[in-house]
Amino acid sequence: MISRSLLLLRRITRQLWFRVVAISLFSLLALAIAPLLAPILPPAWEDRFGREAVLPVLTILASGMLAVTTFSLNVMVSAYRTASSMATPRVYRLLLEDTVTQSVLATFTGGFVYSLSAVILFRAGIYPPGSAFVVFVMTALVVMLIVLAILRWIDHLSDLGSMDHTLRLIESRSCSSLRARKKTPCLGGCCLTTEPPSSASPIPASQSGFVRFVDMAALNRRAKEAGVTLYLTRLPGEFVLRGRPVAMAEGADEAFCKEASGLIDVGDVRSFEQDPTFGLTLLAETAQRALSPGVNDPGTAYEVMGRLTRLLWENLPEDSEATKSDADFPHIHLPPVTASALLKASFPPIALYAGDAPEVMDWMQTSLKALEHHPNAAMTRAAQEMRQDYFENS
Repeated sequence: MISRSLLLLRRITRQLWFRVVAISLFSLLALAIAPLLAPILPPAWEDRFGREAVLPVLTILASGMLAVTTFSLNVMVSAYRTASSMATPRVYRLLLEDTVTQSVLATFTGGFVYSLSAVILFRAGIYPPGSAFVVFVMTALVVMLIVLAILRWIDHLSDLGSMDHTLRLIESRSCSSLRARKKTPCLGGCCLTTEPPSSASPIPASQSGFVRFVDMAALNRRAKEAGVTLYLTRLPGEFVLRGRPVAMAEGADEAFCKEASGLIDVGDVRSFEQDPTFGLTLLAETAQRALSPGVNDPGTAYEVMGRLTRLLWENLPEDSEATKSDADFPHIHLPPVTASALLKASFPPIALYAGDAPEVMDWMQTSLKALEHHPNAAMTRAAQEMRQDYFENS
């Protein structure tokens, strides 16, 4: 279980600007090293690879990379908007974390910064005579990286923004979230099966929004130091209003409650880190969009239900009865994510839009029948109950 500081670091590194800035700084660092390497090179090399050999290449790179970067940004934005309109608007934030797109755009921007900075340094006369050969070798490496990035970008563009790419991306992140919860059904704490004690003090939410992340390690450490037992009443993914209880603390004072509230991240949008139902919701919303009268694409709904069935079959969190003896964070109690909750986030939203599409409902019934054979008894019961509600009692 990662801490809040590591989570913030991970979120920063997944943003496009981070890779762009990192590679641009690296290119500037390479140019700064060039004068230090110049004295150790033979003078004859400077005569063959002087400023006249490297400046034209740098000029071409500087002008070409600016155009390529601008064009690639336009393509990226257009593809992401298309994917958001075909699937669900909430997938846009997930598409922005695409590592291939980030690496390619960062390479193009880094090549532009490198070439433009090198031209400026040469024209300003800052580089000594022997630096031209070092810059020439570096430029050859930069050109090689740019060519590889272009080839990678061409291959990626054939799939970028398509429905297949979008669904694979959502399923991959959903699978990671479900597997993480499968390892720690209660986020490493003790499973709460009853109501918190009536004597427990409420921990108010710091703002209105969705619970996005609970720093279990920090909360458990502070609870241990203060001799407090915590009971989470709002799981990641649930909505809470500012000032309303997000957790309860037994034996806590007002100062502890205020500190604990700061360790529970509440924001405007949901996230995948501790919310296994978010990805299932995105898949269900994609099927809803496909079944809308303006789109009328039942094939996408079939594919979505297939992916949902696969996710629930292969990555369902196990039933857990974690106690203080085997919990990683024994001072925190919270309810586990149930099979019923995962199932309700998956199929009912699709059924809402599939009333006039009996073939879609038949596919849903087949999926629920398949899940009735799940090794987890809770999923078996939940699938049976849902199939009875939608098909046998209708």
